[in-house]
Amino acid sequence: MAMFDELSEKLDAVFARLRGRGVLSEADVKEGLREIRRVLLEADVNFQLTREFLERVEQKAVGVSALKTVSPGQQLVKIVHDELATMLGERREGLRMSTVPPTVVLMVGLQGSGKTTTAAKLAHRLMGEGRPTRLVAADVYRPAAIDQLETLGAQIGTPVTVDRSTADVVKIARKGLDEAKRARERVVIIDTAGRLQIDEDMMRELSRLKDALHPDEILLVADGMTGQDAVRIAKGFDDALGITGVVLTKMDGDARGGAALSIYGVTKKPIKFIGVGEKTDALEEFHPDRMAGRILQMGDIVSFVEKAQESFDADEAKRLEKKVRREGFDLEDFLSSMKQIQKLGPLEGLLKMLPGVNTKMLKQAKLDPKRLKHAEAIVLSMTHVERKSPGIINGSRRARIAKGAGRPISEVNRLLDQFREMQKAMKRMKKEGKPGGMVFGR
Repeated sequence: MAMFDELSEKLDAVFARLRGRGVLSEADVKEGLREIRRVLLEADVNFQLTREFLERVEQKAVGVSALKTVSPGQQLVKIVHDELATMLGERREGLRMSTVPPTVVLMVGLQGSGKTTTAAKLAHRLMGEGRPTRLVAADVYRPAAIDQLETLGAQIGTPVTVDRSTADVVKIARKGLDEAKRARERVVIIDTAGRLQIDEDMMRELSRLKDALHPDEILLVADGMTGQDAVRIAKGFDDALGITGVVLTKMDGDARGGAALSIYGVTKKPIKFIGVGEKTDALEEFHPDRMAGRILQMGDIVSFVEKAQESFDADEAKRLEKKVRREGFDLEDFLSSMKQIQKLGPLEGLLKMLPGVNTKMLKQAKLDPKRLKHAEAIVLSMTHVERKSPGIINGSRRARIAKGAGRPISEVNRLLDQFREMQKAMKRMKKEGKPGGMVFGR
């Protein structure tokens, strides 16, 4: 995650100096904590929270000695991980769902925080979980917001309640709620108006909506790029409305991450989701322990597996495995498996979930996100016969394929070499009787 890359690198450098030591003395711990303090404050983490965090770590870390399998440095990383998770919210808190549908979710926040887009992303996520959802356009001051919500609703197949004949937001919200009840929808998400800053008029309007609707959730949408401003805004909304949770947006940006590390500690309200991109599926559940693992470059295998399970087509994977066992592996299968991998999202984001892969290594590797697209273009430039029998691809065919894909011949050659290596691996697995399904994500 881009937002924590710099923080991750700096913390890793601190721990690298401590990992090799047999026993951590009080002086070693204090020196390490001074460095961690500097790193956290540079990342724009709240000063008071940083102090309390370091006090807790110091109490647990002094006197830690070598175990047979774990060095004191590694134990210190574990202590810091656990305390980071506590600072981020301790445990995952999902949406509160009403026992009597529909569940009402009020989206609040300042103008420009990504509220309207986040409302649509949340609707998309809930519908994917089998919960029919309705969006309500209650931002009556910005016509573009109503238009935007209608467009996004059409894209994701979610009904949107709109009423341009009135500026009474309570009336519009009640209309949406009535329509949801008639349609037996499970969730209603109300997109409210924002301002450039917190003001009394906005808070009065939101309080009216809260009193009229008794929402199950009041989610603050805050821009993660604004650092400590996001924390101040969260406290302002919480004091006025009593928010139930936070959605941090623009977490794929290159801000320092202090907002994510401070919001829970200051407000005691959980971060429930994070926005990690522009697309309607770029909304992730927030898990404090997993995020702590990613910050400390310990990986996040659970999220990796969940992402794979969501993205892969199990029927297609089974079909491919049967076909490969029966007829062998060809470029048609290669193309199909590449499409499955593409569904998982950017390769760099996936690799960051794996333990031991640090941000410095990824930068040096210079991962090109377009590489899979280029490979797909090359395979699509081949004829059906060439994909089935790559052995017939001679020099003139390679030149034609390269021209059709708009890529150099060297890339065509490299792809064919990679394919041959994969083909050999498949044959070995088949010979040894090992399942080949893992290649396709089964």
